[in-house]
Amino acid sequence: MDQQLKVFVTVAEKKSFSRTAEELHMTQPAVSQYIRAFEETMGTRLLERTNKYVRLNKAGEIVYHHAKEIIGLYEKMHNLVDDLTKKARGPLTIGASHTFGEYVLPWIIATLQREYPDIEPEVIIGNTTEIANLVDTHQLDAGIVEGKLLNHHLELQPLGNDFMYAVASPDHPIFNHGNELLELEATKDMVWIAREKGSGTREAMDEMFEQFEFEPVRLMQFGSNQPIKEAVKAGLGISLLSRWAIQKELEYGELKMVKIAGLPFERQFSIITNSPFQTKALEVFTALLRSHQLLRAFE
Repeated sequence: MDQQLKVFVTVAEKKSFSRTAEELHMTQPAVSQYIRAFEETMGTRLLERTNKYVRLNKAGEIVYHHAKEIIGLYEKMHNLVDDLTKKARGPLTIGASHTFGEYVLPWIIATLQREYPDIEPEVIIGNTTEIANLVDTHQLDAGIVEGKLLNHHLELQPLGNDFMYAVASPDHPIFNHGNELLELEATKDMVWIAREKGSGTREAMDEMFEQFEFEPVRLMQFGSNQPIKEAVKAGLGISLLSRWAIQKELEYGELKMVKIAGLPFERQFSIITNSPFQTKALEVFTALLRSHQLLRAFE
């Protein structure tokens, strides 16, 4: 890979010539020389730098975005060629949406490390939209997401079903009349606690509301599953969460399932990639993912 490109990306991320020199085991003057040469090649300044800061300008942001994609493609190309004569090993970058990444993926990664210790996994957790964008720009080898995907040119393969349930605090007024089966409309005046837009869990909740032609009076939004569960336990409202996210809380009596007609809501976990070619590391990870007993636990 072109060293100028690597130095530029590192400076952009470290926001420092000295930290870049330390990271790449170079001298600071060498880093400055690479940046000057790269800017001359591009025909414009890419970094604004003073004694106090180093940051990308508008042209630099464009170059940085594409440089990350080029580096990702280069590394993938190198690993694919390397795999022709070697066993599964080397870096493997995996992205996962919050529910899968927080509650399922760690167990699968642990199995991967036991069976293939030469694979070096790196995991990034984000919402479905964020993970799809990183796979699309070749910054991730693969992603595991929930629900539908707007980026249709990515290759999407079903991985397994997930079931989502309405939950509330055991002390929530919705249980005042016992634990009988309710219509969703009975929750109309109650607070529903939701994930942010772009999340697969939020998409499922919106789809459920649309399916039942239901609109809550008030929606409270949080950025991940854990604060949602804490808010529900505190009695702030009701939420729709994956079976994976609520197992312990149901077992310990911290949350209680609300029996609503038409639930649980079913959705799908899928694995997404952006190339027909896969490294051996990705091949064995995908095979392990499909066969792992954890994914079969609720089927």
